[in-house]
Amino acid sequence: MNAPARNKTTPRSARRQARQVALQGLYQWLLSGEDAGAIDAHLRDQSNYAGCDQKHLDTLLHGCIREAAALDALLTEHVDRPTKELSPVEHGALMIGAFELQQCLDVPYRVVINEAVELAKGFGGTDGHKYVNGVLDRLAAQLRRTELEADRKR
Repeated sequence: MNAPARNKTTPRSARRQARQVALQGLYQWLLSGEDAGAIDAHLRDQSNYAGCDQKHLDTLLHGCIREAAALDALLTEHVDRPTKELSPVEHGALMIGAFELQQCLDVPYRVVINEAVELAKGFGGTDGHKYVNGVLDRLAAQLRRTELEADRKR
């Protein structure tokens, strides 16, 4: 799985790049079940690793793998089929989104959803981003209710 082409005039943020690298690692993990340490070592050899927020990458990759069963259980409430039947790209983007909604409270829910949608657009199938958006909208309503209500009052 390679990074999508991008407009050269739009710099990619270090966190966005961390999410992309984390998605690549989760994709590998979902397909192979390989050890997280081996996947991490492989990712460090990739050219796009150097420009990413390495702390956020570590948090996402290792957190999503460590919490995979809990994240899938959370996602199961909002998806229309077993998570194992989702495409690995959409599954990985949903795992990252769910993890950030649950664990990275410093990242606004709208940013979490937008970033996961952008991952699905860049790496996934034609309409996968719409699915990711719908699932994470419902999950945000569950996990970030107070933030959503405050947003609506503005």
